[in-house]
Amino acid sequence: MRHIKQVLVGLLALVSLLWVAAEPGVFQSAGFFAIRAVAVQYTGVLAIALMSVAMMLALRPRWPERWMGGLDKMYRLHKWLGITALIVAIIHWLWTQGPKWAVGWGLLERPARGDRPPIENQVEAAFSSLRGTAEGVGEWAFYAVVALIALALVRAFPYRLFYKTHRLLALAYLVLMFHSVVLLTLADWMTPLGAAMAVLLAGGTFSAGVVVVRRVGAARQVKGRIAELTYYPGVKALETVIDVPAGWPGHRPGQFAFAMSDASEGAHPYTIASGWHPDHPRITFVTKELGDHTRGLKERLKVGQEVRVEGPYGCFTFDDDCRSQIWIGGGIGITPFIARMKHMALRGEAPDWPQGQVADLFHTTSDVDEVALAKLAEDARAAQVQLHLLIDARDGRLTGARIRDAVPDWRDASIWFCGPAGFGAALRADFATEGFPVDKRFHQELFDMR
Repeated sequence: MRHIKQVLVGLLALVSLLWVAAEPGVFQSAGFFAIRAVAVQYTGVLAIALMSVAMMLALRPRWPERWMGGLDKMYRLHKWLGITALIVAIIHWLWTQGPKWAVGWGLLERPARGDRPPIENQVEAAFSSLRGTAEGVGEWAFYAVVALIALALVRAFPYRLFYKTHRLLALAYLVLMFHSVVLLTLADWMTPLGAAMAVLLAGGTFSAGVVVVRRVGAARQVKGRIAELTYYPGVKALETVIDVPAGWPGHRPGQFAFAMSDASEGAHPYTIASGWHPDHPRITFVTKELGDHTRGLKERLKVGQEVRVEGPYGCFTFDDDCRSQIWIGGGIGITPFIARMKHMALRGEAPDWPQGQVADLFHTTSDVDEVALAKLAEDARAAQVQLHLLIDARDGRLTGARIRDAVPDWRDASIWFCGPAGFGAALRADFATEGFPVDKRFHQELFDMR
């Protein structure tokens, strides 16, 4: 989380500094309309810069994933960039339209304009001829962006519709890119600000094109076929085993992938709940019924059905040198730990983790399925992991104090949490008050891709 905050703040600071350097007379602006012109330029530059980076992150690039802590963190940054860009764009729009309203209401008087000298620079003349068009289409694109981002933030908006409408932001971005290129002061293009904007706009335009033609992650997709389906009614979860005979690069326990069985629904992210062995190229997903799509999977999916799998992604991979690890899986958040235990059992006498490292797994659940819990206990025994099972109605809530009582050397351990975000935040805060270095050793999956 620390790194994505640094990216957001750093981007705002860098663009602001470059803009001030390109407009050294900004602080000498006199009069309301002169200040308005400066504010319109600055907010416009800032908004399109934020949107450009958000658009590039939409491609799910691999190179920044480890530094940022995983694709889940990158998607959180993508969301923050979108919200920040929306706020700045609204301010930009208000600076553009507000004075016009005030003049119409008689609250402001527009300064008289003298005759403008003819424009001799052909490039400047061409841009000037496009100003009216750029302003008009930019305004309508702004309205579209407001509506689309608002829909994306409404949790009740179905994912299948979010998947379709969110792509329209790429088209709106292309219109706003044209708007920005035409309306940015021509002299600014000759400065470091112009160079930075050219790079951002080029990256954003390329990314938007990839989104529009629906090729995001295409190079990392493989065809698989469903080999097994097992439904656990007590926990309302479906286990899907998929054969991936060719192309899958392998995965590490704790990573996730996007799976698509219906093109109209789009790809959904799921944590992989299996280890990997190239001699048995299979991956397993365990999907809990949490929405319209997941509730219907047990009826729609069939053994032998073809699916597309993209990935793997994520850095929730249990990598550290701590003598012990504390794993906490809330509800369906148990899946990365199942994968880790299966991996440990597969490695057997050839571990790829620090010698002598031990793990305590805390699984808290409100739903009970005896078959699923028996499998979990069997996985824990095979991996030599200490399982602490808490059923809410029987055992009460899992708290930091209960974990510390069960693991005496918790101060020297690392904590790996996957489950409801609020639960994770509460545990993180609880351990922080006890002096635990949460910034370094509390790892939490932010499994929220919208």
